[in-house]
Formats: sequence, C-alpha cells, structure tokens
Amino acid sequence: MDRLAFNAVAAINEQRLSRQVTANELANVSTPGFKRSYDVAMRAIKVEGPGLETRLQPQAVSSDIVKMRPGTVMVTGRDLDVSLNDQTVLGVSTRDGKLAFTRRGDLQVTSTGVLQNGSGYVVRGEDGQPVTVPSGSKVYVNPDGTIFAVSEAQMADPGVQVGRIMMRDASQVQLERRADGLFQVIGSEGADITNGTQRPSLTSKALEGSNVNAMELMIKLMDQSRSFEQQVRIIKESKTGDEQGASMLKLGT
Repeated sequence: MDRLAFNAVAAINEQRLSRQVTANELANVSTPGFKRSYDVAMRAIKVEGPGLETRLQPQAVSSDIVKMRPGTVMVTGRDLDVSLNDQTVLGVSTRDGKLAFTRRGDLQVTSTGVLQNGSGYVVRGEDGQPVTVPSGSKVYVNPDGTIFAVSEAQMADPGVQVGRIMMRDASQVQLERRADGLFQVIGSEGADITNGTQRPSLTSKALEGSNVNAMELMIKLMDQSRSFEQQVRIIKESKTGDEQGASMLKLGT
C-alpha cells in the first residue's frame, strides 16, 4: 500500500507543473501577441537516502523558450494597432528601464505623449529612447516602423516623422520569457538582438492574436483531470486492499 500511495502522490505532484502551464496558456488565449513558451517533460533523478542506489524518481522539468509561431491576424482599423510580421519583435522598456521585447502591438499614447503598448510598457525608438508624439496629433505607423504625426487641425498635411519604432528580427536567436511576460535573449537580460536574415516589418491597423490553440488546451486539461482522478483512485483502492488484508490476519473470536 505504501509503495502504491507514494507513487500516486509523486505522480500528482509532478503533474502540478503541467497543469499550471496549461492554466496559464488558457488564461492568455485572448491576449494580443501572446506566445506559448513552456514545455514540460519528465526526467529520472536518483533518490538519495537509505535503500538501494538504483531507486529513480520521475521529475517534471520545464523549458520556457518562446515559440514564435504566428497567431491569427485580426484587422481592427485602428491607426495605432500593429501586427508584427514573421518573427519581428518590438523593443520596449521594462519597469526598471532595461531593454526587453514583445509581440503585443496594441499601442497607445499617454497624456504626456509617450508611446506605450497595452501592457503599459514604453515603446523604444531605434535610438533606444522612448518614442514621444506631439500632443493633439493623429499618429500613423508605416510598415517599416516609421511614425508620422499629423496635426488634427491640418489633416491634409502629410505629417511629420517623429520617430521609428525599434524592431528586431528574432529568427536567428532563441528568446525566453521573463517573469513580467516580456521576451529576452536566453541568459542575456537587457541585451539587444542582432537582426537575422529577414527584414523587420509590421502591418498597421491590425493585431496579432495569441498562438495558443484553445481546443487543444481544453483537451489537455481534461486529460490532466482524468489522470488526477486515476491517481486518487489508486490511493483509495490501495488503502481498501490494505485494510482487507489486515482483517484477514485477525484471529477469530
């Protein structure tokens, strides 16, 4: 009974990480630009302590390399919505001022004229500084990331270039997810990305949706639920078997 219960409890504990990953991805199905990053696998580790040295215990390990598979592009018609093409990423500033990257392109202008995305991270320009827009201007973004501002009083004017969004091609590097949800080069916090072979570009007046497959996640969640129920049933059945075995050893009265 002890061995069965131990193995069942160990399985439940190791599946916890996989359930957390599934729940996180399911919660971000509708988040613009969200990318899957976590993969969970099992590995065998040696159990230290009294007993045989051949005892091995499965352990769940995760990998948080960002999967850059594109999501569905949704046309919004909003001038400040941008969808990053191919494996282009957008440079933003973290809360502590370091460089990080994202695929979220629902941009907006703050009351002070600073450009930021829907998560509140300040968008950087090619010079590494925050992109600022003149107050009371209508903003347009070209496919190469160039930003033009047009005074609402002079809509016929072609506009004035006020900056260019920092965009990088991440096709030749691997990115990992930071604790705040942004991307960075693996093991290099705050480091810039060397452009790959593709030219960074974007599509204006559109947003990229999450690359999470909701149906696939729901099936996985049901499979994890069934697995949990099976392990709990094993514990209950092993207890019942142990009690029945103990009753057979009792002396008759």
